[in-house]
Amino acid sequence: MQLHFSDDDEAFRVELIDWLEKNPPPTEEERADPFRSSADLRPWAVRWQRTLFDNGYLVPGWPPELGGRSASPAQQMIYFDEITRRGIRRSMNPQGLAIIAPSILDFGTPEQREKFVLPTLRAEISWCLGMSEPNAGSDLASLTTRAVLDGDRFVVNGQKVWTSGAQHAAWCLCFVRTNPDVPKHKGISVLIIDMKTPGIEHRPIAELTEPTYADFNEVFFTDVEVPRENLLGELNDGWRLSMGSLAHERAMLWINYAYDLAGVIDHLVELGREQGFDARQRDLVASAYIDHQALQALGYSGFAKFAKGQAAPEHSILKLFGSEALQRALLLGTEESGVVGIDVDHFGPKVWREGAFVTQWLRSFGATIPGGTSEIQRNIIAERLLGLPR
Repeated sequence: MQLHFSDDDEAFRVELIDWLEKNPPPTEEERADPFRSSADLRPWAVRWQRTLFDNGYLVPGWPPELGGRSASPAQQMIYFDEITRRGIRRSMNPQGLAIIAPSILDFGTPEQREKFVLPTLRAEISWCLGMSEPNAGSDLASLTTRAVLDGDRFVVNGQKVWTSGAQHAAWCLCFVRTNPDVPKHKGISVLIIDMKTPGIEHRPIAELTEPTYADFNEVFFTDVEVPRENLLGELNDGWRLSMGSLAHERAMLWINYAYDLAGVIDHLVELGREQGFDARQRDLVASAYIDHQALQALGYSGFAKFAKGQAAPEHSILKLFGSEALQRALLLGTEESGVVGIDVDHFGPKVWREGAFVTQWLRSFGATIPGGTSEIQRNIIAERLLGLPR
């Protein structure tokens, strides 16, 4: 399934492809100094992000002074289509680029925008996102990290968990409770916290599949002082900001799901030819292919509404459907491949960069968590889209 674009938009595609061929991302040799978390900006990562910024290809829909070229919605769709097809990462600090910088642009003061947005886009500073807590994962409204306003400062106490890149981030966009005496959705605020402030402790959480790479962290705040001027948006208006932040995250996920799912289907077809799938197995592969086509159609529907300046409720459905369709396809590959499913090198690096079927199926459970778990997405769809009672 493909969209049809105007001649001007296709000219944008040609220009983009030509630029990418002349300015390829860092090679494996150039990346010999690997990053250790999603906020650890290695010199090669900084050079690549600045190259994109300087040429207007970091955030193409934004104006040139913000790393873009005022691209139309259709051209932005082409851009994400082409870079995702090539597996190109725009930034090694994705939460800073795709969630936090847009949130500061949306809700920040002129001073905050000047201080934080350009340095983030130019990879001069990196960020972590302080949302989840031990008892408030996808249920953000249950957070208990407190921030008490004392004169011209907030004093923060509490704990965050699963905070990606906290051990290397310069700043944290942190969601805190500033009024415990109102309904839980109404007493949340957002603070920009310097991670070098006294009273902050981070503890990396080891990952079983990546022993040399620890992205997740526990973060503890003990009497951490944050200037009043670092409040993002209005006091106690953090729930509205959280919806904006999560919308930025969900909006960028579905294209990745679509391409990942297409790649899995390619491997399923190859596996079927190799093993001689029967009619039942071919039907299962066909079902995965239909899921992929439905995901693209739904994504294009949301894109069309976005292009017209309309709300796109498809984003919540895309997050849920995309992550679970990918998981189903990987489970199919795991079940039907037998011992081949645990062989990382069976299909070769050209077509399977991320490991064996079983490895990817186990990792896919993580894809149902960011931007709101599948359970949260079902609640959102039921209440806000279908109008069902709580």
